[in-house]
Amino acid sequence: MKLWSKNIDVNKAVEVFTIGKDRELDLYLAKYDVLGSLAHTQMLTKIGLLEEEDFKILKKEFINILDSIEEGQFIIEEGIEDVHSQVEFLLTNRCGDIGKKIHSGRSRNDQVLLDLKLFFRDELGQIVNLSKYLFEVLISLSEKNKEILLPGYTHLQAAMPSSFGLWFGAYAEGLSDDLTLLEAAYQVVNQNPLGSAAGYGNSFPLDREMTTRLLGFKSLNVNSVYAQMGRGKVERTMAFAMGSVAATLSKFAMDVCLYANQDFQFIKLADEFTTGSSIMPHKKNPDVFELIRAKCNKVQGVYSEIQLVTNNLPSGYFRDMQIVKEIIFPAIFDLKQCLEICTLAVQNIEVNKEIIYKEKYKYVFSVEEVNKLVLQGVPFRDAYKTVSSKIEDGSFEPDLNVKHEHIGSVGNLRNDLITRKFNEGLQKFPFEEVNEALSNLVKE
Repeated sequence: MKLWSKNIDVNKAVEVFTIGKDRELDLYLAKYDVLGSLAHTQMLTKIGLLEEEDFKILKKEFINILDSIEEGQFIIEEGIEDVHSQVEFLLTNRCGDIGKKIHSGRSRNDQVLLDLKLFFRDELGQIVNLSKYLFEVLISLSEKNKEILLPGYTHLQAAMPSSFGLWFGAYAEGLSDDLTLLEAAYQVVNQNPLGSAAGYGNSFPLDREMTTRLLGFKSLNVNSVYAQMGRGKVERTMAFAMGSVAATLSKFAMDVCLYANQDFQFIKLADEFTTGSSIMPHKKNPDVFELIRAKCNKVQGVYSEIQLVTNNLPSGYFRDMQIVKEIIFPAIFDLKQCLEICTLAVQNIEVNKEIIYKEKYKYVFSVEEVNKLVLQGVPFRDAYKTVSSKIEDGSFEPDLNVKHEHIGSVGNLRNDLITRKFNEGLQKFPFEEVNEALSNLVKE
């Protein structure tokens, strides 16, 4: 079944090529297609294109279809092109001719764009929550290990004293900035395109503000041409925000792989989060973090990939957009999986409390000694030369008692400020309003 069928048989090879992975990926959109269709149908009833009794019949079947989706029983049957066709096919089979009326006032163009926005909005919410769980673990580890010193490196050379608290806290604060970009993507996604039809509106007196309220959108895409231009732009915006989270995870994963190395020995991974070698019995490989690094590097490339597909298209809809689903869906699933496994694995990291006392790290305290002289009134350049001379003649002996005072330093992490920043970011997401609207939509 094809919604555009005109009793003309399409070449089978063309059909296979043009459908691509749509039937497989559309299963992820099934719930959202039903919710969008339910809101649209309720609006059609309000403007007089459907009878109230017909709406009650259709709503009951919409809810039955939602139940089958939740139970994992919904399928797109052989010969049916996409999720939109499957839902309309089920309604028509179960409700008769009134099932054929639900497409009035919309096109597959605004229907799929709506489905995607509802799906993306939900997925962004999940990414935000998973980021929150990881943030909480990192902040907790930062507080727990704030007194334990760690060599800080620049140019992969031992440089200055850091701490495990400073290290864990750095990635927690990174997630708080990532949250800002996720919120920006959420704002772009959280606008209703329904009613733009094929991109030019239509002659029905649609109440677009009504469907906006019913679906919990903050606002609508006002201009119908721009609503369609949002296809591709929405995905690029999402990909950019996801790439920021992925960059934080990838860098952290690289640190973990490096720090767990025998030459560093800063941390130890729990045995159950490592893998072995087929020929080397001593090996405990950080495969989890290597895969996090690789998957997140791949996620960071999604923005460019989508841009290459969409950046030279004029206004209006083009089938090129179908390919974007194949690019961004797997990236969403990969990022969520990486956040989940990273949160689990990080909780089991054991830090090396004695690492700073190794002889090879004595010179990381050289700046501390320079600063002590400066505080006693010695000009900085003279203090620098004095300590440098001691290092060269082998007489340098550091004071390992380090406690800085300024905000964001070894002795004054101010994780409370980082937590406040993260929580303020969380409060910008209208999750409760969205959930309430969707709950009311399906209420019997």
